[in-house]
Amino acid sequence: TAIVGTSGSGKTTLVKLMLGFYKPVKGEIRIGDFKLDNISPSFWRSNVGAVMQDGFIFSDTIAKNIAISDEIVNSEKLLNAVKTANIQEYIDSLPLGFNTKIGQEGVGLSQGQKQRILIARAVYKNPKFIYFDEATNALDANNEKVIMQNLDEFFKGRTVIVVAHRLSTVKNADQIVVLEKGKIVEKGTHTELTTMKGKYYELVKNQLELGS
Repeated sequence: TAIVGTSGSGKTTLVKLMLGFYKPVKGEIRIGDFKLDNISPSFWRSNVGAVMQDGFIFSDTIAKNIAISDEIVNSEKLLNAVKTANIQEYIDSLPLGFNTKIGQEGVGLSQGQKQRILIARAVYKNPKFIYFDEATNALDANNEKVIMQNLDEFFKGRTVIVVAHRLSTVKNADQIVVLEKGKIVEKGTHTELTTMKGKYYELVKNQLELGS
């Protein structure tokens, strides 16, 4: 499912509600047949991989930043994660490779490299539920295309929520949800929504890219 809308429409807030960062003031959030309130936070966190706009890079090695959920790094999972996130070539170019230390807030990393480390972290975790909030907005179009193609295979059999503003990222989603002022105003596939010529159509027509 892709979530789109103009700036300030509530996309990130909705994702944070689904992740359990905030409690809803009214109503409830369900995961399948279960209320999110009735699921233990630690169990939910262990089954969720999230790449957020404000994702955190720790003062540690690249390997430990990706494999934060494991005491001992699984090298096979690590290699798969960096290949999927299209960052292996960069890591291989570093003298210390995976043992290179990166600082708090990703010191020494470009914004695009930081995003790819965070994507690799989510892939390494191998979760059932995946949330991407503008996870590729700092990447050039070519890098994003490669990563999204790699992720297509990884996404199979999982529940995936993607917030994005690039049309290329959202148009192939099984369902697109359009937000406006905190409310869902349209739902459907890219083809269905463009045919309706409503809010989604306006976003696509006016911006070619959707509101970030």
